[in-house]
Amino acid sequence: MTTITPDRAEQAIGQIAVELPGATAIFRRLKLDFCCGGQIALREACAGKGLAVDQVLAELATLDRPVNQDAPVEAAALIDHILERYHAVHREQLPELIRMARRVEAVHRDHPEVPAGLADHLEQMEGELLDHMAKEEEILFPLLQRGESSLAAFPIEAMRHEHTGHGQQLERLMALTCDATPPMGACNTWRALYAGIAQLQNDLINHIHLENNLLFPGFEQHQDACCA
Repeated sequence: MTTITPDRAEQAIGQIAVELPGATAIFRRLKLDFCCGGQIALREACAGKGLAVDQVLAELATLDRPVNQDAPVEAAALIDHILERYHAVHREQLPELIRMARRVEAVHRDHPEVPAGLADHLEQMEGELLDHMAKEEEILFPLLQRGESSLAAFPIEAMRHEHTGHGQQLERLMALTCDATPPMGACNTWRALYAGIAQLQNDLINHIHLENNLLFPGFEQHQDACCA
């Protein structure tokens, strides 16, 4: 986990962009150059744009999410946790990763290690994830929150099947990016892109784990007991 402290104001903005996935979206919105101008300190970059560095640090702090945060055991609280920690985060992550992937593919198209096809793959992942999460939010989770295990059996089976597909998409993502390892001399955008992809992989694996191994089994066992 990356801790956001006042000392961060003295850190190079490019280093922050690489170490804190999601920071690039904030820097881009504030017109702070983290790529070509990434060698200057955040405080200096903010001063150049007339921005209050404390406010920028506060925005960055919202991205400082625990890697292995304890999840609630009770179903309703676990669903709320999944929605806040994973569904909302995926919706933030993917558009910025797609934007950076398009830039890296365009700017470095002649580089032998350019991840050709990465942006398209991320767009496909985004479309499938958005559809998947919408089905959970509109159909499955309301059934689980109402305790309707019998009606939830088929949606759970369908979501498990889609989770397998997401896992295959992650395998392809890691193959395209050499396990999210940037080449020597990669620019800050390329390095930030791969740091964000590494976080996406970790988040999506944890997301699927919580549903497959913690949330769903409680309702499946209840259904089995009812049918016994």
